[in-house]
Amino acid sequence: MTGSSAEAGAWIRRFHPAPEAPTRLVCFPHAGGSATFYFPVSRAMSPGVDVLSVQYPGRQDRRGERCIDSIGELADAVVEELMPWADRPLTLFGHSMGASLAFEVALRLESRGIVPLGLFASGRRAPSRFREETVHRADDDMLIDELRKLSGTDSQVLGDPELLRMVLPAIRNDYRAAETYRFPGGPRLACPVVALVGTGDAQVTEDEAAAWAEHTTAPFRVRRFDGGHFFLNAHADEVMAEISGHIAGAAVADSR
Repeated sequence: MTGSSAEAGAWIRRFHPAPEAPTRLVCFPHAGGSATFYFPVSRAMSPGVDVLSVQYPGRQDRRGERCIDSIGELADAVVEELMPWADRPLTLFGHSMGASLAFEVALRLESRGIVPLGLFASGRRAPSRFREETVHRADDDMLIDELRKLSGTDSQVLGDPELLRMVLPAIRNDYRAAETYRFPGGPRLACPVVALVGTGDAQVTEDEAAAWAEHTTAPFRVRRFDGGHFFLNAHADEVMAEISGHIAGAAVADSR
């Protein structure tokens, strides 16, 4: 089996290319996050799975580009970038805002006849479960407090005023995208959905996680982990085992 002719660029990062891998995992960062958040996932899962990480504009080496504050607009752009990589089955993983984006990307892929092996929605309520949230309108101090509560931002960044000034615009933008997202309705996914949730995550209730079942005609399940919103930091091995097991099971099913 030979590798794809696609090349990683501004949107898609491929830290550990695995051209012989039979499937690809596409990872979507949380609000304020970057593709490098998934570097350990790429390192651990290669060469069995070819891991692609999405890099949103407005951060790191894309800091000079305009941020996109719409989940729909982001999804439109990501799908176009993913098409060259769709020569292998894709599994989508998104955490927090990234889960909403991964869902919208999955819908767009399926509308083109590309059904993912699965969607992993981590730390995010189902699209049909709306909450009125206004963190993106808060002043800088309140936004920083929110980041500290969720423990998803590097403590070195939070303690460095200069770095904070550099990253806050992108973080605020992402919060705006996440908090203004409204599920537009439409068809259910044809791919399986797995909701991952921290038992102590105030951002996602049991009902909100279970409601992901309403968005697929395929099998659905919830996997719970001890911890808060960023439970996956402490349970990385278990989360990756969950993903690997799902991909392996899907491959066996396809071969029958």
